[in-house]
Amino acid sequence: MKRRDFIKLAGVSAALFPVAPSVFGQQSGQPVIPPRRYTYRVTYNIDLPGDGKKARLWLPLPDTEDSPHQFSQGSVWSGTASTARFENVPGTTSPMFYAEWNRSGPRSVTVSSVIKTSDRAVNLERYREGNSSTLPADVKRYLQPTKFIPLDGIVRKTALSITKEAKAQSQLQKARAIYDWVVENSYRDPSTRGCGRGNIKAMLETGHLGGKCADLNALFVGLARAAGIPARDNYGIRIDESAAHKTLGQADDITTAQHCRPEFYLTGLGWVPVDPADVRQLALDEELPIEHPRVIELREKLFGSWEMNWVAFNHGRDIRLARDSVLGELPFFMYPQAEVAGHERDSLEPAEFAYKITSARLVGTGIKF
Repeated sequence: MKRRDFIKLAGVSAALFPVAPSVFGQQSGQPVIPPRRYTYRVTYNIDLPGDGKKARLWLPLPDTEDSPHQFSQGSVWSGTASTARFENVPGTTSPMFYAEWNRSGPRSVTVSSVIKTSDRAVNLERYREGNSSTLPADVKRYLQPTKFIPLDGIVRKTALSITKEAKAQSQLQKARAIYDWVVENSYRDPSTRGCGRGNIKAMLETGHLGGKCADLNALFVGLARAAGIPARDNYGIRIDESAAHKTLGQADDITTAQHCRPEFYLTGLGWVPVDPADVRQLALDEELPIEHPRVIELREKLFGSWEMNWVAFNHGRDIRLARDSVLGELPFFMYPQAEVAGHERDSLEPAEFAYKITSARLVGTGIKF
C-alpha cells in the first residue's frame, strides 16, 4: 500500500475491512468504545561483547505492509557499527536491521521505529461464503507446509477429525471449530523457553499440547492449513498495556514481550485475526477455569479481533538470515539475533546478549509516559 493512500483508505475501512468499534476495554452493559488509535516509538538498545574480530546483529522491525490497523512511519539508527543497513528478511518483503563490526572494542547500536496502530475487529456475522474459491497468489503460499508445520500425517488426521466432529461445512465454520479445539485442548506452559518453537507435529504425536504463543498459535495455523484454510502467524511484540486484561499487555520495558498472533483467510473478506494462545494465557495468569465468564468473553473477542497494543514484524517460518551465519535456520524471526567471534549469542537471554527493547506512546511531538 502506498503511504499517500493510507488516510484515504482509513476513511473507507468499514467498506474494505469490516472494522467494528473496539471490543476491548468494554464490559457488558457499558457503551461501545471507539477503536484506540495511538502512535508509538519502539527502540532497541544493543551492546554486544567486544571480543573477537567480528560481530553481526539482526533485528526484526515493524511490518511495513501498511493497513488500517498498523502503519509504519519508518526507522532510524545510530551507533558504532562498521556497516549497517535496513533491508528485508531474506525471501520476504518484511523489514529488518543488519549491523556488522569488523574490529574489537565497543559495539553498540540503537534502532528506533515509529508505528501507528488502531484496534482491529472483523464483523463475521455479516459474512456469507460465496461460490468462488479463487485465492490471490500471495495467499496461496499460506497453504504450504513448513519444517515444524507439516500438513500430512497426524496434523491432517487431527484437522479432519476436528471439522468432522463439529459438522463444519464452510471455511468459517471449520476455522471456528479448530480455534475452539485449540482453546479447549491446549494449555499455556510457563516453563517453555521464550515463546516456544511451534513444532506441532511433535506436540500432536506426544499429546503434550502445552507451550506458549508460538506453539499454541502454530497449532491453529497448521490445523487450519491442513483443513484447506490459508493461515499464518504474525510474529511481533506487545508495546502497551491492555485496556481490559493486565496480563495481555506490557509497556515501557518490553524486552521480553514478544508475542505472535495468527490469522486465517476468507475469500471475499480477507484476513481474519484470532489468538487462542492469549485465551489460555488469561486463564493461567488469573487462575481461571476455561468456563469462567472472563475467559469465555475473551474467547469470543479473540475470534475476529485484536487489541492493537502490539505490532507485527513478519510472517516468516524457517528463516535463514545469512548463508554464512552460524545461526543456521530459525523457526521464526521474532527476537534479536547476534553472533560474536563466530559464536551464536542466546537471543532468549537479554542479560548475556545485553539488549533492551522499550516502547513509548507518542502524543503530538512529545512522549506520554
